[in-house]
Amino acid sequence: MSDERSHDPWTDERIEGAHGNAASDGTGQERESPAVLRERQMLAQTEMMDRWLGEMVKERRRSRRWKIFFRLFRCLVILFIVAVIAFGVWTADGEDMPSTPHVGVIEVKGVIDGDAQASAERIIEGLDQAWNNPAAKAVVLHINSPGGSPVQSQRVYDEIRRLHDQGGKPIVAVIEDIGASGAYYIASAADDIYAAPASLVGSIGVIYSGFGLQGAIDKLGVERRVFTSGENKDFLDPFTPIGDEQRQFWQEVLDTTHRQFIDDVKKGRGDRLSNDPQLFSGLIWTGEQALPLGLIDGLKGLDQFARETVGSDETVDYTPDIDPFEKLSRQFGRVAAEWLGLDTINHASPLRYQAP
Repeated sequence: MSDERSHDPWTDERIEGAHGNAASDGTGQERESPAVLRERQMLAQTEMMDRWLGEMVKERRRSRRWKIFFRLFRCLVILFIVAVIAFGVWTADGEDMPSTPHVGVIEVKGVIDGDAQASAERIIEGLDQAWNNPAAKAVVLHINSPGGSPVQSQRVYDEIRRLHDQGGKPIVAVIEDIGASGAYYIASAADDIYAAPASLVGSIGVIYSGFGLQGAIDKLGVERRVFTSGENKDFLDPFTPIGDEQRQFWQEVLDTTHRQFIDDVKKGRGDRLSNDPQLFSGLIWTGEQALPLGLIDGLKGLDQFARETVGSDETVDYTPDIDPFEKLSRQFGRVAAEWLGLDTINHASPLRYQAP
C-alpha cells in the first residue's frame, strides 16, 4: 500500500533511524512496515491534539478577556451613576446662595405637566429657594408656556398665594412669547404681570380634544373589543359613540373646571380685570390688547424689571436643574414604551388649561 501523503522529513528521519531501511514491494518503491505506520499515525494524532489544545487555550483566553471587559464596563457604569448622584447632591446642597442683591428667576418653559420640565415640583422648589434668600429682592416667574395640566397649574398657583400672604418681597410674572391657559393661571397669582407688546396672553378656558373614529373602523371592517366594569368607563374612547347624557356630563366637568379657573384668576387679579364679556371665553390677546383688559399690569421685559428693582440687570436663575440620570431614564422609558406599543398618555388628565 503506497502513501500518497506528503512526506515529513523529520518523521522520515526518525523512522529510518529507529528501524533502518523500509522493505521494498518489488516495484522499486519502498513499503513502510506496520510499526512505522503506527508511529506515523501516533505522530499525526499527537500533532492534531496539540493543535486542538492550542485552539482551546486561545478560546479560553479570548473568553477571559471578554469577561474582564464586561466586568470593567459594568464597574464604569456603576461609577458613572454614583458620580452623577453625588454631583446632584453636591450641587443641590453644597452650593452657596448668592449674597449680592439680585432678582430671583424661575423659568416656566414648555407644557406644564408632572413629567415635563415645567412641573409643579420644580417650579415650587425654585420659588421657595428664591423666596428664602434675603438677597433676592424680587421673585420672577419667567413664563413662556402654552399651558398644560390643571392640577400642576393649581399647585403652583396655591404656592404663590401662600408666599404672597407671608409678604416681604414681590412675586412677579414676566411673559415672553406666550403665557396662556395654565401658564396664565399661574401668572394670575403673582403681584404683577408684565409682557411684551407682541406676547400672547389669556386663553382662560378648558379644553378636551379627541376623535370619533367608530365610522372609520366600521368601513374597514374592524371590530373594537373593550371590556369594562361600569357602563360609562369607556365613554371617552375614540372608537365608541358618545351618548347625549355622557356628552352633557362631560360638559359639566369642563364647566366646573373652567369655573375654578375663573374664580382663581379673579381672586388673583381682583379689580384690575375689566368687565369685557369675552375675557373668560378662551380668547387669546397680544400684550398690547391685554393691558386695557387688566390681564397684565405693564409692557416690559425681565431685564427692564430687574433694572427697576435692583438698579441693574442682575438676575439669578433658581430653576432646579434636571438630574441627567433622571432625564436619561425618563427618555429611555418613553422610547421603550413607544417601541412596545404601551400607552404613555392615558395616565394623565385629558383636561388641559392649554392654548389649542
